[in-house]
Formats: sequence, C-alpha cells, structure tokens
Amino acid sequence: MNRILAPYMNEAARVLLAGETIEHIDNALLDFGFPVGPITLLDEVGIDIGAKIAPILTQELGKRFEAPDVFDVLLNDDRKGRKTGKGFYRYDASKKGSKGKQVDKKIYSLLNIKLNASLSGHEVAQRCALMMLNEAARCLDEGVIHSARDGDIGAIFGIGFPPFLGGPFRYMDHIGIERVVSLLQAHQNRYGERFAPCERLLAMAKEGDVFYPDTE
Repeated sequence: MNRILAPYMNEAARVLLAGETIEHIDNALLDFGFPVGPITLLDEVGIDIGAKIAPILTQELGKRFEAPDVFDVLLNDDRKGRKTGKGFYRYDASKKGSKGKQVDKKIYSLLNIKLNASLSGHEVAQRCALMMLNEAARCLDEGVIHSARDGDIGAIFGIGFPPFLGGPFRYMDHIGIERVVSLLQAHQNRYGERFAPCERLLAMAKEGDVFYPDTE
C-alpha cells in the first residue's frame, strides 16, 4: 500500500510547501473521507520512517516518487512525529484526544513556508487523491494487484480509503475514466509531469472502458 500512499502524502507535503496551512490540508482530506489527514498520518507513521522509505521508492519506481526535500530539516530539529512529541504537530501526553495535539506553527518558519492560502478544500483533496488514483491504476497494469476488487479492498482496509467511495477503482468508475484522465492532464499542465495519466487510464478513456464492467 506504500505504492499508492506515498504519492498521495508527497503531494500533501507539496501543497503545504506552496503555502496552505496544515489544518486546511488535513481537514480537506478528512472531508473527502479519509480517517486521518495526510500530515497527521506522517506524524503518526514517523517522519524518520518516511525519510527511509522515500529514496527506496524513488530508486525502484522512478522520479514521480521523489519526496519534497523536507525530511532532513525536520529530523535535524528532532521532529519524528508523535513518538518524539513533535513533528508537524506538537503532542502533549498529559491531555486526551484532540486537546493533546496542536499544530506547531514553528514548522512554517523552519521550512521557509510563506502562508498563501489559494486552494479550496476540494482542490486540495482532489490534487492529493489524483496521485493515489493514478498509481493505483499503474499497480493493476503492472500486476502488483490481481484485480480492481483486490485493490479496492486493500485500499479501504489497508490505508483507510473512504469506504463509502468503494475504493480507488470503484471511485474512478463512478466519476468516469475520461474525467479522471482530464483532471490528471489539467493538473499535469499546472503542477508537472508527476500527474501525467498512466497508459492504462489513457487506453481505458479512449475505449470507454471501466474497471467493473460486470456492474454495467
């Protein structure tokens, strides 16, 4: 599941570096249906773990997996996430629930971020989710998963993809493969080649195919 989660989380980090607030990014993906936001998730997994995984994925799978260059800065400030009491958030073990977690605003100066909110919550969520959808299609095309159904089940139970959306493949069928390709191409033009739609999606859009033809 790192295969589809890493591009999603990398994109969330890029959105942050572009000037959106931590709360806005996390809330956007919570509203989309994920159980936790991507910035919170990085704190929970451990920033040090992310730092170890990112270069391995980049070496094995290509430049689109390159993470923004923030890990060293964070680790040099002893920010590993919840386990050290600070990451993007600060954690107070003496307080329960959300009261024990607050955005550490020092992160903005540490990463030289100039806050400049310009994206709606929908735009933030779409930008991050598209990276996940595109990679999910690649996984199916390359035989990493046996079927769209397996991918959907794995994404829902493995990384918390919103179950009411049915998983990434059901979701792509629902909004339409042509629409997915169109959105990816628009983001590619705006943000770069990492959004280029994979061959599987381009072919499906051209032929009018879906991942679940048995439900048509």
